[in-house]
Amino acid sequence: MAHIDLGFDEKEWPGITGLMRYRPETAGPLQALADALLRAPNSLPAGERELIAAYVSALNDCAFCRDSHSAVAAARLEPGMALVEQVRADPETAPIPPKLRALLRIAAAVREDGRAVTPALVEAARAAGATDVEVHDTVLIAAAFAMFNRYVDGLGTHAPDDPAAHAASARRIIEFGYAGRRP
Repeated sequence: MAHIDLGFDEKEWPGITGLMRYRPETAGPLQALADALLRAPNSLPAGERELIAAYVSALNDCAFCRDSHSAVAAARLEPGMALVEQVRADPETAPIPPKLRALLRIAAAVREDGRAVTPALVEAARAAGATDVEVHDTVLIAAAFAMFNRYVDGLGTHAPDDPAAHAASARRIIEFGYAGRRP
């Protein structure tokens, strides 16, 4: 049960979805940020941006965000959840491009402390082919997900255990976005 009374069944509106419903005036800007970071046109594929969000959420041990963004990343990337789980377990050995590996190192550093992002990490990402926009967006995704994770866990929201629930949510997000209407 959430730490505050949200006024509805948390299992029907788990994690951040319930918090968005509870405070629609803050939901709009947060959903717009998620859409801009994870869905807007970008040289980094949406699946890789979702993977960064899932990885940071896993490092923060935020079950709802880890599982929901893992489901979206898996739906957008080949070979699906197997790859997502490999990255979450150890991005250094996962079968991903060097650029993504370098960006995940930056994301992990941001998650630890923004000041942990060093010129060497940025130069390594550039050497692997990352643009300044991709480095920027990786830092912002990691920072935003540190906030989203703390928001979800700080209010003790419900996180479904059923992967099918996250897969259904992923399909809605892919079709309608984060600010899209929930049926």
